[in-house]
Amino acid sequence: MAMTDPRDHAAPPGDAAPVEMIDGHSVDELDAYLAAGRTPYDPAIENSAACLLYLSALARLRERSWDALTHEAENTPDRDELWITGLLDTIRDEVRAGRDIPLHHPDPAIRLTLTEAAVHGLIRAAADALDGVLLSRTVLDGDITQPGAPISLTLTAAIEYGFTVVDRAELLRATVQSALTQHTELAVTSVDVIIEDVYLGRDAAAPGGEAAS
Repeated sequence: MAMTDPRDHAAPPGDAAPVEMIDGHSVDELDAYLAAGRTPYDPAIENSAACLLYLSALARLRERSWDALTHEAENTPDRDELWITGLLDTIRDEVRAGRDIPLHHPDPAIRLTLTEAAVHGLIRAAADALDGVLLSRTVLDGDITQPGAPISLTLTAAIEYGFTVVDRAELLRATVQSALTQHTELAVTSVDVIIEDVYLGRDAAAPGGEAAS
């Protein structure tokens, strides 16, 4: 079984799986919109923060690693089909607004908040900028609705074959920590990184699954 493209979400015949929606739009609709180059322009999608987060995350996934993951999945279909499906499910979950994170403002009459989805998007964008790293999920543990509350962050990722696991994990930790410090007021006390898989880059394997010379 070859790995399906992220645009293919059709349920098997007779399966009454619920339609997955993001801010009133199905994931099939959003995937097709991205595949069409986001044309014709759809203001309902382009003005939705959740839809934009989903489109951005999926676009980066396709640009950076989709070809490589598809190649590997053809050789180890059962394992990688489940892995990439889980990744797409996680991205869809992350773009939903979630909890409101308060931001300080000198005027007490003004209330500023940052959505949990925006923080997940920030973390994913920071991770996606790194070579050899594919972030699968993030977990914020702690009461993010309370200013100054201690927050622990767990990042789960895959590393591209050929990169040093320890180096990539440390770079991922430092990059995400820096992004959160720069753009949020979260009191992040720890960032734990779990490397759950290794994937082949698109140039790392020759046809047939053998390492390229």
